[in-house]
Amino acid sequence: MKQIVHTDAAPDAVGAYSQATTNGELVFTAGQIPLTPDDELRADAPVAEQTELALSNLESVLAEAGAEPTDVLKTTVFLADIDDFDEMNAAYAAFFDTEPPARSAVQAGALPKGVAVEIEAVATLG
Repeated sequence: MKQIVHTDAAPDAVGAYSQATTNGELVFTAGQIPLTPDDELRADAPVAEQTELALSNLESVLAEAGAEPTDVLKTTVFLADIDDFDEMNAAYAAFFDTEPPARSAVQAGALPKGVAVEIEAVATLG
């Protein structure tokens, strides 16, 4: 059965979606952007800082579901500009410093609120 995951430690959804959903075995997060839980948008920050904040939000959502970053099986990283890949990757590698999950990284036509990066994940609860 699907369960909705919500935490005040990450930004509220900015549309008609949940921060994450789970079936008790897997957690599917919505894309996390560099928006603080207090609604401070960091779209003008360097890509590395935007990546760190998106990953921090992701970690908070996962924690609410009972998962940790080490439980992440797959991420998808959306970049407004693929030329920012190296800067994003450095921050991402520091976060997932051992046994990183599978990952796709793609350039998107545009991202919500004009940010440079958005990250979503699938994690296991098992």
